[in-house]
Amino acid sequence: MSNNLVIWPVLLPLLASGILILFYKNVKAQRFISAVAAIGSLVLAFYLASVVSSQGIQVFFGGDWVPPYGITLVADMFSSIMVIFCSILALICLFFGFKNLDPEREKTFFYPFVQFLMVGIYGSLLTGDMFNLFVFFEIMLLASFALLVLGSSRAQLRETFKYVVLNMVSAVLFLMALAMLYGTLGTLNMADAAYKISQLPPEYQGVMTLVGILFMLIFGMKAALFPMYFWLPRSYYVPPTVIATLIGGLLTKVGVYALIRAFTLIFVHEPTFTHNILLWMGAGAMFFGVLGAISQMDFKRILTYHIISQVGYMIMGLGLAAFIVGESALGATLALAGAIFHVVHNIIVKSCLFLLSGVTEKITGTTDLRKMGGLLKFFPVLGWTFFLAGLSMAGVPPLSGFFSKFLLLQGGLYIGHYVIVFIALGVGVLTLLSMMKIFMYTFWGEEKGIPEEKKSYNYMQLMPPVMALMAISIAMGLGAEWIFGYIWMAAEQLMNPEYYINAVLAKE
Repeated sequence: MSNNLVIWPVLLPLLASGILILFYKNVKAQRFISAVAAIGSLVLAFYLASVVSSQGIQVFFGGDWVPPYGITLVADMFSSIMVIFCSILALICLFFGFKNLDPEREKTFFYPFVQFLMVGIYGSLLTGDMFNLFVFFEIMLLASFALLVLGSSRAQLRETFKYVVLNMVSAVLFLMALAMLYGTLGTLNMADAAYKISQLPPEYQGVMTLVGILFMLIFGMKAALFPMYFWLPRSYYVPPTVIATLIGGLLTKVGVYALIRAFTLIFVHEPTFTHNILLWMGAGAMFFGVLGAISQMDFKRILTYHIISQVGYMIMGLGLAAFIVGESALGATLALAGAIFHVVHNIIVKSCLFLLSGVTEKITGTTDLRKMGGLLKFFPVLGWTFFLAGLSMAGVPPLSGFFSKFLLLQGGLYIGHYVIVFIALGVGVLTLLSMMKIFMYTFWGEEKGIPEEKKSYNYMQLMPPVMALMAISIAMGLGAEWIFGYIWMAAEQLMNPEYYINAVLAKE
């Protein structure tokens, strides 16, 4: 049975973006409409998740067309959790932008583009069709292009041009992969494709593995996975803080979501090959991302490189999910649950750190660690909030980062994959080192880089959204057992793709 509730997370920001264009000259009206739309999206997200947890996977059939025909949107526990956390971050970034974004950018369609970005993100998370995933990806990327160039500084235009070119190449590869998938299976519906692949004779399995590798490259590029992460550090460094936070916090996670969805539902016919590649791509992202971070002496650059290393942890969990034989099945589910937990933890904590870098830059006028020092004396709430967020990023208990990494490591140990566990532990230590480097250079030591007029700056006006994110991280740590119940449900649904297939195709 079709449930119209599933389409509303996509429709609400779409309607809001259209209305906001009519008020492009009235910033106050745009702020109000954006806030109402963002709060409405968050309420919808929680309600959708409650329905999914109590009634099972929910499906919307566009025009009541029976799959594999027509547009299908699907809400399982994984996509519902992702919609919730994306909605939280969008709301937090809007309220931070009210205080931090310069008026000129507010007047150049910032708020409509944010809502349009959320249309693409929610659509990508809820779509049940590979072609519509391509469409929603393009919507999301068009909005991100516009947001990245707001202000039109030379650096923004230069880095956005590279970003556009790379994503054009990715779009062409995506269309090629879709053509190969459709040419082989005669469908692009995810559930139908998963069912038909399971029924293919052995001689076609190699073709599907090739198609899977192509999708791995496409989604890996969007997720900034090793070795395709080269575009990210500078692209997310140059825009204003609120835009870098919104895009950095969400876009790579949508790429990770697509990888997890594709390689737990569709391309599961040869997991010892495909998932092993993913596992070592995750290891490479962890290792080289954290090396990039510790080599930097710039607050924001360190954080951008950590996006790459943290994506590695998420893909580590996906790679370990292939080990589903015998007793290791429990370890595979634990690892996948850890990947999901780490995705949502990273949306919150990484975004909190980016916003903190923006507040620090507002005070000092720089993100160069060598030009800062002693901020803790004048801005204690800022300093200790960063300290907690840094510990959470590194995985120190009892914060959210500890429990996501604990699940990943527990899954790896259960399976007996000690090399990847060792790499993950080493990267965690280096992450802590880089976070403490920022703290010692920026907040500790002798006063340096604080203009006299800024010593009495009312920085607390910018802190409520940041502290809200930090409070969520603490709550996710202290309430890990409660949250784990929903994440485990999501992991079990992913580990048993027949649940998704049966819900969409109504197969008994």
